[in-house]
Amino acid sequence: MPAVILVSLKLIFVAFIYLFVWQIGKAISAHIGTGQPGARTRRGAGLTVIRSETQKGMGVDVRQPIVLGRSGQADVLVDDAFASDFHVRLVNEAGNLSLFDLGSTNGTYVNGKRVTAPLKLNKGDAVQIGKTVLEVT
Repeated sequence: MPAVILVSLKLIFVAFIYLFVWQIGKAISAHIGTGQPGARTRRGAGLTVIRSETQKGMGVDVRQPIVLGRSGQADVLVDDAFASDFHVRLVNEAGNLSLFDLGSTNGTYVNGKRVTAPLKLNKGDAVQIGKTVLEVT
């Protein structure tokens, strides 16, 4: 085989390896939430509080990873005595909302079922944190 063809094949192979490594890094970054919010213009998914003693009607826009909980240090304060200080983490991945329970004491429920692993949310899903219920919009 001529040397030019062999060199070309080597360069193509190296390019595929770099592309593969880049995709792995991008996937890991998206999974752990270290991607730069706002780097791309994305429509944020959100939630609306539909049942709460003090926060009914409040909207939560999720454009970047956020934590909901009873602590003043949480990104979104949930005014509910049955919520944990840091109850759930919500991540928007290309317009798809994912929920991660953060080891809450009373658990997190989606559509009446307890969340035991990370879960993709769909529009209309009911998320219960303590006695507070939020709907995915």
